[in-house]
Amino acid sequence: QVQLVESGGGLVQAGGSLRLSCAASGGTISNYAMAWFRQATGKEREFIASISLSGGVTYYASSVKGRFTISRDNAKNTVYLQMNSVKPEDTAVYYCAASRHPTGSVRYTSGYDYWGQGTQVTVSS
Repeated sequence: QVQLVESGGGLVQAGGSLRLSCAASGGTISNYAMAWFRQATGKEREFIASISLSGGVTYYASSVKGRFTISRDNAKNTVYLQMNSVKPEDTAVYYCAASRHPTGSVRYTSGYDYWGQGTQVTVSS
């Protein structure tokens, strides 16, 4: 059973940057493709970015492509989401997730086996 813990959220001004981290325990992330999702108040959880098991392939939602970067450090058992040029519409709870499907191409929540508890990101205008 893999436990995921997100950190790095907070309040940031529009145009600023933030880096989220997702630390795993109880298992190694090298066995999983990893992803970030987010959920704004009153909205469904949505896919943001994912990375293949090997780290060689990444996928992004169109709303964040070019601004956000997902990466992984298997030696540190940690996944990151670098958020640049943030906008008020990026305000949400951000969740880390792990999938046994190795390609990282899965964009729906049911394709992920383990989830973190989330970290709040608030972007002020």
